[in-house]
Amino acid sequence: MAKVLEGLYYSESHEYVKVEGDYGYIGITDYAQNALGNVVYVDMPEVDDEVSAGEEFGAVESVKAASDLISPITGVVVAVNEELEDQPELINGDAYANWIIKVTIADSSELNSLMDAKAYTAFCEK
Repeated sequence: MAKVLEGLYYSESHEYVKVEGDYGYIGITDYAQNALGNVVYVDMPEVDDEVSAGEEFGAVESVKAASDLISPITGVVVAVNEELEDQPELINGDAYANWIIKVTIADSSELNSLMDAKAYTAFCEK
């Protein structure tokens, strides 16, 4: 069973949001990295790009497949995880420690439409 962390918000497209103050760290879940296999490339937006809830902001490529990254929330990118440019496989090691982008949270009420750990676990078991 994939690891699901308490205190994060989860989307049906298998991204998570870790909220710290006015910022959200967005990455892919352990379930997603397991399904993808060995991650070989992460396509990320630029700092100052806007991301919108439900819209694509990049992609993760593995030896098996490529998967679009869908933003769970709306905001402006304030940082990208530059370590992933040279070491995309860090996501396979720990998907939650290796976030992809950090954004300002434009509308915190969007978090209410995402799943908590219990709901996401049930969703993955379907």
